[in-house]
Amino acid sequence: MNRFIFCCYLISVALIFSCKKDASTTELKGYPGEVGEIIINKCATSGCHVAESKTAAGGLTLTTWNNLLEGGSGGAVVIPFRPDYSSLCYYINTYTALGIKLNPTMPLNGSPLSFNEVSILKTWINNGAPNVDGKIAFSDDEKRAKFYVTNQGCDVVTVFDTKSKLAMRYIDVGLSENIETPHNIKVSPDGKYWYVIFAAGNVIQKFSTANDSYIGAIDITQGSWNTFVISNDGKFAYIVDFAFTGRIAYVDLENLQLIKIISAGNIFTTPHGIAATDDFKTVYITNQYGNYIYKFNLANLLLPELERIVIVPGQSLSDVHGLYDPHQISMSPDGARYFVSCQSSNEIRVFQQNNDSLLAIINVGEFPLEFTFSKKQNYLFVACENDISQNNFKGSVHVIDYNTYQIVKVLNENLFEPHGIAVDEKNNLLIIASRNISPNGPAPHHTSVCGGRNGYIRLVNLSTLEFIKNYRCEVSNDPYQVAVRN
Repeated sequence: MNRFIFCCYLISVALIFSCKKDASTTELKGYPGEVGEIIINKCATSGCHVAESKTAAGGLTLTTWNNLLEGGSGGAVVIPFRPDYSSLCYYINTYTALGIKLNPTMPLNGSPLSFNEVSILKTWINNGAPNVDGKIAFSDDEKRAKFYVTNQGCDVVTVFDTKSKLAMRYIDVGLSENIETPHNIKVSPDGKYWYVIFAAGNVIQKFSTANDSYIGAIDITQGSWNTFVISNDGKFAYIVDFAFTGRIAYVDLENLQLIKIISAGNIFTTPHGIAATDDFKTVYITNQYGNYIYKFNLANLLLPELERIVIVPGQSLSDVHGLYDPHQISMSPDGARYFVSCQSSNEIRVFQQNNDSLLAIINVGEFPLEFTFSKKQNYLFVACENDISQNNFKGSVHVIDYNTYQIVKVLNENLFEPHGIAVDEKNNLLIIASRNISPNGPAPHHTSVCGGRNGYIRLVNLSTLEFIKNYRCEVSNDPYQVAVRN
């Protein structure tokens, strides 16, 4: 072979292999190299995770990177940066050293992925599960509408993308290796920050809603910090310690400082829910094991004034557990009234704020706990965690017209121990977190990485009061409270 022919031969070979490389990149449908080779050739195959057969494959299509990020019938299967919360990893894994192993092993009826292949996919997800161009899902819009769910059993907060309704991130919260139980979460009035407190911790933590990065914490001393309320300007908060001898932490959220711990000795016991007037000088707090609520005048923090208001007019003060047991308290949107959930008497009591007189008693389902309001629809939503439901489910959400005090509807389709609820007015949604901690609840689709049973999220259209069809998104252990960022 002369030099000219040999050179032509080399050029031809190079062109052939170059074309094959380009074709291969196209065929990987947005996945990066090694990742695409595994998923396209072993997962997105005929009869498995492709459009034609996805109904029988958990509703999951893996044909393209975009399809992967659409999730399956149980929600997201890949969470960027968190292989430990990505259920895809559980079903492809057969190696104890690589974490959770669940059946059926994927590929179904095929050879299990090798140790190296599982490692490649987990490393890819740990790096954000980027596409071939390096794009990471849900990272392109700092003003993205989101909602947040605390997971008490795992010390994480699940972050949902409201548009796709998918879990997009899992954020570690707390400062200790021990479970601190993230109990309550709120978004600041301006939507720039979210805050979380702990039932077994000593801080309130602050995060940015733009990218969910950690900003800092305020040490409020060890306690069972259950509820809090933020001032309308977003600068301050009162936080309630649910202890036999209760306390209130008054904090500066801007400068991350504890201003004062407020206590009142033996006459301030087992405080739980909290609501504040618009001027943030008066707070109402429920006594969860009694028949009264507390009213603090905090205009002078050096000399706070405490009053106890019996929720049954004419009764004397009683600490007897099991009669009424007021759990949560919320101000009406106009601030003229406040609503109290009584978890033992299964009722909502409504009071006039300016004179604390009883206006109405609304009978609801069993064990009413949390509230949320829809200003557009004039609805008050009440989560009744132990209400008798249908088809072996448990719990309901009662929809009440907060002006007429009439029950509009009872939502009880496929809920189990609903607790945290929140309204997203902008996106016309009611968000309901089902704790599902009882062994009699629906079987979780996959295992929680920290033990316990996974719960799930359901969504309701605010206009029709109908559940979003076929939406039941599984989240980590004990989803407890919900907060919205528009």
